[in-house]
Amino acid sequence: MANANTQFERRRARVRRTLKARAAGRPRLSIHRSSKHIYAQIIDDADGKTIASASSLEKDLKASLKTGADKAAAAAIGKLVAERAVKAGVKDVVFDRGGYIYHGRVKALADAAREGGLSF
Repeated sequence: MANANTQFERRRARVRRTLKARAAGRPRLSIHRSSKHIYAQIIDDADGKTIASASSLEKDLKASLKTGADKAAAAAIGKLVAERAVKAGVKDVVFDRGGYIYHGRVKALADAAREGGLSF
């Protein structure tokens, strides 16, 4: 299992290294996906601060979602983080998928964030 974890870490580092080279000062939409929940943050790497965040653990969302680990939850988190980012004055971001493949919940979150007003 340690081998799979190190492969994931290498993949995540490769994705972040590429993003930082292409970011051009834009904040980063970073996601984390666990087996039960999904989390999203808009991070300004220049200042080292989180601008906006959302997760499937929030009380108002948790009541309306069947589970935090499906595409519907990911779409709700994507819309919510985009709404909060636009309110904070952020429109252009770079998408940091971490070490996860762009499929399923990750894709659903990204599509919902685009619909919510973010461009990447």
